[in-house]
Amino acid sequence: MPRYIHSMIRVLDEARALAFYDMAFGLRVAERLDFPDFSLIYLSNAESEVELELTVNRGRTEPYDLGDGYGHIAFSVEDIAAEHARFTTAGLNPGKLVDFAPGGSVIARFFFVTDPDGYKIEVLQRGGRYL
Repeated sequence: MPRYIHSMIRVLDEARALAFYDMAFGLRVAERLDFPDFSLIYLSNAESEVELELTVNRGRTEPYDLGDGYGHIAFSVEDIAAEHARFTTAGLNPGKLVDFAPGGSVIARFFFVTDPDGYKIEVLQRGGRYL
């Protein structure tokens, strides 16, 4: 059976991206592979085996066009209200906290945050299918 191991995004400013993902999600460098024209930086934390791969292309000065195909990546947390407050205090500018209840019962609590390169990230309360 295939095993999901990582997702990759391209980032413009390595230091800015590393600071954001560490502050927001406790993701730290698990491995770094440097090549003449680019670097691959694998980020992880103790909560999951799945990694986020940041690709940094040397010499790139223009922000990446995210197009209309990218949706979001998601992280689950134990206490969504506490995380929302932490993001706010840290100046990460989270969106509003949402109780998603299409049939009258809350099936998800979440907020979105945008990383320095414009990627949307959903932060969900753990529970149900969002463990």
